[in-house]
Amino acid sequence: MPTISVKRDSLFKALGQTYSDDEFQNLCFAFGLELDEVTTEQQMIAKEQGTEYTKNASEEIIYKIDVPANRYDLLCLEGLTAGLLVFLEKCPQPRYKLIYPPSPKKLETITVTNTCKYIRPFVVGAILRGVTLTKESYDSFIDLQDKLHQNIGRKRSLVSIGTHDLDTIKGPFVFNAKPPQDICFKPLNQDKEYTGVEIMDLYAHHPQLKQYLPIIKDSPLYPIVYDSNGVVLSLPPVINSDHSKITLNTKNILIECTNTDLTKAQITVDTLVCAFSEYCKDKYTVEPVEIVYEETKQVFRSPELKYRINEINCDDALNYIGVKQTPKEVAKLLSKMCLKSEVKNDNKIAVEVPPTRHDVIHACDIYEDIAIAWGYNNIIKTVPKTPTIGQEFPINKLTDHVRFELAQCGFTEALTFALCSREDVSDKLGWNFDQIPAVTISNPKTLEFQVARTTLLPGLLKTIVANKKMPLPLKLFEVSDVVLRDPKAECGARNQRRICAVNCNKSAGFEIIHGLLDRVMLLLEVPWSVDKTNNGYYLEAIEDPTYFPQRCANIIVHGKPIGKMGVLHPDVLHKFDLHLPCSALEINIEPFL
Repeated sequence: MPTISVKRDSLFKALGQTYSDDEFQNLCFAFGLELDEVTTEQQMIAKEQGTEYTKNASEEIIYKIDVPANRYDLLCLEGLTAGLLVFLEKCPQPRYKLIYPPSPKKLETITVTNTCKYIRPFVVGAILRGVTLTKESYDSFIDLQDKLHQNIGRKRSLVSIGTHDLDTIKGPFVFNAKPPQDICFKPLNQDKEYTGVEIMDLYAHHPQLKQYLPIIKDSPLYPIVYDSNGVVLSLPPVINSDHSKITLNTKNILIECTNTDLTKAQITVDTLVCAFSEYCKDKYTVEPVEIVYEETKQVFRSPELKYRINEINCDDALNYIGVKQTPKEVAKLLSKMCLKSEVKNDNKIAVEVPPTRHDVIHACDIYEDIAIAWGYNNIIKTVPKTPTIGQEFPINKLTDHVRFELAQCGFTEALTFALCSREDVSDKLGWNFDQIPAVTISNPKTLEFQVARTTLLPGLLKTIVANKKMPLPLKLFEVSDVVLRDPKAECGARNQRRICAVNCNKSAGFEIIHGLLDRVMLLLEVPWSVDKTNNGYYLEAIEDPTYFPQRCANIIVHGKPIGKMGVLHPDVLHKFDLHLPCSALEINIEPFL
C-alpha cells in the first residue's frame, strides 16, 4: 500500500472542517483508507536518522495515510480532498473536459521518430492552461509525479513524466533517439551543459537518480525530447532540462510521458491532469496534445479523458455484499464514491466511470465501492448458507503431525525463504543448473532470489551457517513446499511438500538421521521391509554429488523412491562455509496422504 503524507492543517482547510485524530481516522476507514501515523516532519527525520526527537509545539502535524495500490487518484492532497468532499456530499463530483485552441491546427504536437522504437517507443502528453501554483501546490505536484514514477511507472522503467513551462519553449516538439555523444543540454538545477555520456557520470552517485541510469545507460541510443528550436526538454527517464523547468510563476504547463507501456502512461497522464486541473483558470479543463508517429503516420490526441458507462445488476451487487437497499439508494452510494449512477429499467444501474477511476475494471470493483460507501461495519454478520463444513487440508494436517514428532525428537524447526539463488540449488550441491527442474524468476530483486527452491537443504545449511556460535549439535528441520517445473501442470509448475532435516556435529551422526527416518516411518505406519518388497520401506545405495561417496541412500517406500539421506560431501560444506560434518535427510511426504 502506498503511503501519502499530508499536512493536517492544509487538509482540514481543503475539507472545510476540523477533525480530531480519532474522528479523521474514522472518516478514513469509512472511505476505505487508513490513517497510519500522526507525526511531524522533524519526528520523521529523527526516526530515519535514529536520533532523539524533541517535541516542538510549533511544528506542523503530518498525517500519513495508507492508500490502496490501485487508487492513483488519491496519491496527492488534491485528489484525496476531492474524493473526501464528494464522499461527504459537500460538493458535486468534478467534471473534467478537454478544451481546444480556436484553430485545430494550433494544437501542440509531439512527433515520434522511428528510432524511438528501439528504446522507448511511446509518448503521451497534455497541457494545463492558466495555472496558478502556490509553494504548497507546487510541492504536491512534484510529489505526485514521484509517487506515480515509483508506483505505476515501476521506477520509471514503464513511464517517465516530464513537466515543462510551455512559455519557455516552442512547438512542435520532437521525441527522438540519438547517440549519447550527440546530446548536449543543461540538466535541471545545473549551471553548465553536459553530453549524454557526461550526464551518466554526473548522476552515477546521485542518491535519487542513480537508480534510473541503468534503464538507458547501455543503449546505443538515448531518448530525447526537444522543441522546434532544438532546445532540449528532457532526457527520459533520467532528468529534465533546466531551460524548461516549472516554477511558481509558470502559467502554462506541458506534460509529456515517454513510456514502454502505453496503457499505464495514459493512466498516469489522466491522474496528473485531473488532480491539478483545479488550479487552471478554467477549472477542470485540459488541452490535448497531438501525437504523430513518423513511421506509421498514425495520429492521436492525448489525453482522452474518457467517461465510460458500466451497467450492473442491483440484486447481484446486494447479494454479494449482503445488504438490503433499493436501486435508488445504491445509486446514491456509488455517487458518493465518485461513480455517478442512475437507475434504469429491470433493476439495472448505469454507472459512469470518470477518467480518475482507472481501478474500476470489472463489476466486482463497483460492488466493492458500494460496500465501502455503505460501511463494512454496517454489514450484518450472518451464518453462510453454504451447506458444507470447513476442515483442514489433509496435507496440512499431516504436516502438523510430522512437525510435532520431529520436535519431540530433539530437532529445532526452521522457516527459510522459498526463493534462493541459482547456485544454491545447483553448483553448491554439485549439480549443473540445466539438470535442475527450477522455476526461474524473470526479474529478481537480488541475486539471492533468482529461482524458486527445488530442495529445502540449502535453506537449512544457510541457517546453520548463521548460527555457528550456538552449542553443538545443531539439529534443524523444515516441513515446507518446494517448487518443481512441470510442463504437464496448468501453470507449468507444481508444489511438493517435503521434510528436510540436518544434523551438524563434530561427527556426521548418520545414525541420528537414520533414527529420525525410522521414527517418521513408525509415525506413518510404514514397516521396515526386510526382503525389500513393495510392502514397506528400505534403503538403496546410490551415488549423488551432494553426498559423500558410498554414504548416500535412496529411501524407497512401497517400491517408489521418495527422497534421499546421507552424509554431505565436504565440497558442499565448503561452498556453504561450513566446517563441521553434517548428515541430512529429505523426503516427499505427499505419497503418505
